[in-house]
Amino acid sequence: MTELVLLFLSSFIAATLLPMGSEVALYALLQRGFDPVVLVSVATVGNTAGATVNWILGKYLKRLQERRWFYFSREQVEKAQRYFQRFGKYSLLLSWLPVVGDLLTLAAGILNVRLVPFFILVGAGKLLRYLAVVYLGSL
Repeated sequence: MTELVLLFLSSFIAATLLPMGSEVALYALLQRGFDPVVLVSVATVGNTAGATVNWILGKYLKRLQERRWFYFSREQVEKAQRYFQRFGKYSLLLSWLPVVGDLLTLAAGILNVRLVPFFILVGAGKLLRYLAVVYLGSL
């Protein structure tokens, strides 16, 4: 059970603006014989929940962006907004990508994407990534 909590936490943190990966933890637990369905479920929920932190930050970005600790520059945020506006909410399917995905989920908050479509699209993208990790890990 502790391993699953750690997988959830690493997946959660990996989806926030903090740099971290969760695939190694998933792969390690897969190699230890954990049920792949449980692993994918825990990692997907954790990663989607972490992406929601970015969405919330995006909602309040106007107040936070000038803080020294804020991870992205104004230029990066503006670029993500332009990309998001060009490709629309379906670009959230790519939220699993390193750095780009964090920016997309942040832009979704800035642009007031409703939470239910956000969960569905981000969750689907994260699910596909973790399914790919399990598939490649089982080869």
